[in-house]
Amino acid sequence: MYLKGIGTAAPPSRYTKVDCWEAFRRSEWFERLSGRTRALARAILLSENGMEARRLAVGSLAEAFRIDPDTLYRRFLETAPELASRAGAAALDNAGVNTGDIDAIVVSTCTGYLCPGLTGYVSERLGLRPNIPAFDLVGQGCAAAVPNMRLGQALIASQDRANVLSICVEVSSAAMYLDDDPGVLVSACLFGDGAGAAVLSNEPCPGRRRIFWLDSESLLDPGQRAALQFEQRRGMLRNVLTRPVPQLAAEYVDRVLATLLRRARLDIHEITAWIMHAGGRDVLQALQERSGIPPQDLRYSAAVLREYGNLSSAFVYFVLQAALAGGAAGGWWWLGTFGAGFSCHGALLRVD
Repeated sequence: MYLKGIGTAAPPSRYTKVDCWEAFRRSEWFERLSGRTRALARAILLSENGMEARRLAVGSLAEAFRIDPDTLYRRFLETAPELASRAGAAALDNAGVNTGDIDAIVVSTCTGYLCPGLTGYVSERLGLRPNIPAFDLVGQGCAAAVPNMRLGQALIASQDRANVLSICVEVSSAAMYLDDDPGVLVSACLFGDGAGAAVLSNEPCPGRRRIFWLDSESLLDPGQRAALQFEQRRGMLRNVLTRPVPQLAAEYVDRVLATLLRRARLDIHEITAWIMHAGGRDVLQALQERSGIPPQDLRYSAAVLREYGNLSSAFVYFVLQAALAGGAAGGWWWLGTFGAGFSCHGALLRVD
């Protein structure tokens, strides 16, 4: 399978972490939360945390603090189809593929729920054929991009489908939740909105760099489910984020990476570009310490985190796009995600 084209989309409103702190100070939530929580929010948003800005689907940050089930549902309904469709259209354009040439669509999200699912909205907006298979995937959190593409690979292999449209879209501002739990606060301070897409194909894009999907591997440990998950509270999604997450991510990435390198008979030093979901600054540092990856090799992930925040499942599409735009050296590339479950996924790419 080849990744024939890549596209991304984000809301137009850019908010710096200083903007977010000032908006929080002006909101009614500032007095509703404890002094310890207020101090923690200040420390997260005004210190060096690996993030400088993010895009949110709100016209003003005051809107972000309107937290009730109906408001959040409307935000997801209005934003998720639009972002997903824009990213999909950009990927089609990048691949030089017409909408009529798409033979299946797979859409992943974890920040909202629609029934009928997002595939119907995106297919309608893009004008895809009504008879193509459409798959809505939910509940995989930040890890979803690689499983999404693995399903695309299976569709291409089993049905001889030429082009599958893979999309991950997250509206984290539609899953906003605040209380005095430190993990909940970290989530509120770091996540942003965006969508990523790829055209998966049985042939490369002529005249472009060839991105060949060689092999992939997954690891799921339900015993660590409580470390990172969404739960429902008061009719809204509440992100549970715990302290062990960076070390868990580093451990499982290392295990998945070792499995794939062993199968391909490669050494870690032969990886020329790292397309990693960042999660946050602490995750990148844990990856460096555990696997011995130099900070410079994670520069594309760090750059996306700094400008967009944690985009959940859409993140690695932005990183892949950044690596291609930055002229990353060809050879073996690593595409890695982790998230709810606790789950970890990796793919070995050959880029020429």
